[in-house]
Amino acid sequence: MLRRKWNTTLPYGNCNACILGLYIYFLCAIADILPAKAIHKLKSSSKLFSELPETPYFVAKQAENSLKKDRPSCFFIQRDDILNHNDCVELHPLPGEELSSCVPENMLRFIASSRLMILSSSNGLLLCLHGTELFITIPATCYLLHIPLPNHLQQRGNLHSVSMTLEYDSEDYRLILFYNEDWSSHFDCHVYSHKQSVWSLRNNRFFAGLRDLKFGMPVICNGAIHFISDCYSYLAKDSTHFRYYIMSYKITNGDEDERVETKLLRVPKDARRGSHDDSCDMNIFKWGAVDGHQTIFLVKLRKRVFTVWILANYESSSWRRIMKVRVKGMGLVEQNPEIRRFTILNGDLVFATNKKVYAYGLTSEKYMVLSKICDHGCDSTFVRFVLYSDTLRLCGIGAKNFASLSTIKET
Repeated sequence: MLRRKWNTTLPYGNCNACILGLYIYFLCAIADILPAKAIHKLKSSSKLFSELPETPYFVAKQAENSLKKDRPSCFFIQRDDILNHNDCVELHPLPGEELSSCVPENMLRFIASSRLMILSSSNGLLLCLHGTELFITIPATCYLLHIPLPNHLQQRGNLHSVSMTLEYDSEDYRLILFYNEDWSSHFDCHVYSHKQSVWSLRNNRFFAGLRDLKFGMPVICNGAIHFISDCYSYLAKDSTHFRYYIMSYKITNGDEDERVETKLLRVPKDARRGSHDDSCDMNIFKWGAVDGHQTIFLVKLRKRVFTVWILANYESSSWRRIMKVRVKGMGLVEQNPEIRRFTILNGDLVFATNKKVYAYGLTSEKYMVLSKICDHGCDSTFVRFVLYSDTLRLCGIGAKNFASLSTIKET
């Protein structure tokens, strides 16, 4: 049996360097298994540990391990009217993730005191808005990076007609921004690449149809970004867009001259029934895959009844209903709860009532099983969920630590 023969003789004067090298190697190796919460606890044990979360190799290894899971471990909950209120931002781990999910308390206080609205999350990064200022934040490392808007938007007093989404892959992150003027149905699409640090304008405009789209709830799936329309009854019945719909915009990483297509996806017929009722709310979410392809979930809440469909065939807009249940029949202890928001998270329908957050299983393992996730303190007519995986990242050149800032100044 062959055994590796280790040379334990260290040259005089290099002993400390070798020990330090082995120490760093060991720490980088355990980055494959350490969650962000454990890394936070280790930071206070030594100077070396305190610097590790900012070491590129260590960050890359920890992020690589987290990406393999491809599952959010926690979620932020905020008031949906955060621009007028600044005292509520909460982070809650999912059941079973309590020991691994963590964001420093001072970061949560910073978001609240600075009145940051969390717009989007992707693999450990948050895209936040403060007035007309954009920021990328890394909660796990407590860093923040200002992202300048495209030149023609920098002088605007508000960004009400602007939609922004964050997307992160293993090497780079990019921002996707849609903007129109004069209530046009056609939107310009600007894409910001972190590596290039510039905004580029796509040649093909995005056609949104005649309805308003829910730009605050995008779904990136199969190389395209998707938005569902509202379902209010402000259009004539003979209008081609009287019924609500989903619009997709294909975004490629290649040449800007490459064709970028806008496509309309029809929703199932039974989802259209009663869609103009004041109690009706419908949203789309990405979850899992069907036949090896990413797919979209459609969730409808009307008169305290949840209905969920899965997009079985993307090309033909073929849907399959997988669940229909009354809120009263879920087994909630609360009497007549008001549903403040809902989302799809790791195979569960997750929804918030006045004070609590619940999960209702959609998969065979927990199908139609109700469980309470947590209490929440966001006292608002509507709240917003932001799914999050507390993965280590590096912001990039120019990033600042939260500790060096008390709040973000009004601009």
